[in-house]
Amino acid sequence: CMTIKHFLSAFLFSGAVLAQNKQLLYDFTEIPQSLMQNPGASTNFRLHVGMPLLSGVYVNAGSSGFNIYDIFADDGVSINTKIRNLIFTASSNDVMALNQQLELFNIGFKPKGWYSKDYYSLGMYQEIDAYSYWPRDLAVLAYEGNATNLGVPFNLGHITAKGELLTVFHFGVNRKVNDKFTAGIRGKIYSGIIDFTSTSNSGFFRTTQGDRNIYNHILDANLMLQTSGYASLREIESEDTSDGARQVLREFRKRAFFGGDLGLGLDLGFTYSPNERVTYTGSILDIGFIHHSNDVETYTLNERYEWDGLEFVFPELINDNGTNDYWQDFENELEGLVDTVNTSYTTWRPVKLNASVKYAFGRPTSRECNCRAQEREFQNQIGAQLFAMSTPRQPRVALTAFYYRRLFDFLRLKATYTVDKFSKSNVGLGASAHLGNVNFYILADNLLEYQNLADANILSIQFGFNFIIKDSDKPY
Repeated sequence: CMTIKHFLSAFLFSGAVLAQNKQLLYDFTEIPQSLMQNPGASTNFRLHVGMPLLSGVYVNAGSSGFNIYDIFADDGVSINTKIRNLIFTASSNDVMALNQQLELFNIGFKPKGWYSKDYYSLGMYQEIDAYSYWPRDLAVLAYEGNATNLGVPFNLGHITAKGELLTVFHFGVNRKVNDKFTAGIRGKIYSGIIDFTSTSNSGFFRTTQGDRNIYNHILDANLMLQTSGYASLREIESEDTSDGARQVLREFRKRAFFGGDLGLGLDLGFTYSPNERVTYTGSILDIGFIHHSNDVETYTLNERYEWDGLEFVFPELINDNGTNDYWQDFENELEGLVDTVNTSYTTWRPVKLNASVKYAFGRPTSRECNCRAQEREFQNQIGAQLFAMSTPRQPRVALTAFYYRRLFDFLRLKATYTVDKFSKSNVGLGASAHLGNVNFYILADNLLEYQNLADANILSIQFGFNFIIKDSDKPY
């Protein structure tokens, strides 16, 4: 049986760190990785090959309710006051989130000759996706204790957290149906490495005046923590051998290549341009699931338990060995409340929706004739993008306004302004450079906060290198 302390620590661990909006990369079609955000993006490649391990490096972390600066700012306010303000002002709907992705490889090509209407892309990436809602009532209980909150029910439903490590294998087809419409589809195989899921909890903890003792404590709990891939790692740790880290890495490698929990997913997307200036795009990503059946443990605490303190009986206070068994008996009683089963379970991937509209303008002027060169692409684009993602409580939504500029023949820039749960002043900037057949891109969010990163509620950065052969008759 898992002890109470392990049960609660697993909740905290799974909540140590959901943010996957890539508004800078979305529809930045000079970058091959934009196909991962919209398999129906209107690209112009014959071939692309991402540099292994360096074609797509992405990290996004955020907290909607507070940041480090709220606690450690040198502003004359005591840290105890700051912690108290944080605990009582943060909402149970505030979220702490982390999303990290690393492309292991990514390639794309046109089959059946260079001028095919289809473009195939495939690859593999590793991902960490984790989040936790702020457990407000439990934080208040931990800070104030229960003596000053008699009769107050502390809501255990505030515990909502998930963390997972997985690899994803994918294959996509992008088809230019005609000059106005492009559609795409991408299939995915998920290989789960480790998973913690606790998203359906309820109950309360309450302290009242006692009859036989000063206080009476009531725990009415319906808690569940599902884990996959954790039990065997705990066993390796308990063995305390010199090669424990090597054993964990071997286990992770095996699970990463179809040796873990498997699942299937699907991405869909399109691009529609009714005329040369206006373009509409849309995509829906990660319609899929992972079935967890290997190394699974589910811990449940579904009990109503009342406790009015220890009742000492003399001379039974001291046993034959001269030790006190009261606290050990109490711990064993608590352990008995937690049930452990080894049944498989299924988790659904967080579905992500993207939609955008943009308007192009500003063709370059020919120097020879001082007239517009109609065969050249527009230099500027302005538009708006909507992002939404499913979460256990309420969808996460973000709205972005963007400006795109072809600055030189080899350099493209994209600036964004995003409003979402994490920030109302998120300004981002991305650049894509093409030097010969080599493409380098870098995209960064929330630039206004870089002067004081501790005061930022969300930060993300992505960069990568690709080798690209484009269609010779068109610009990027």
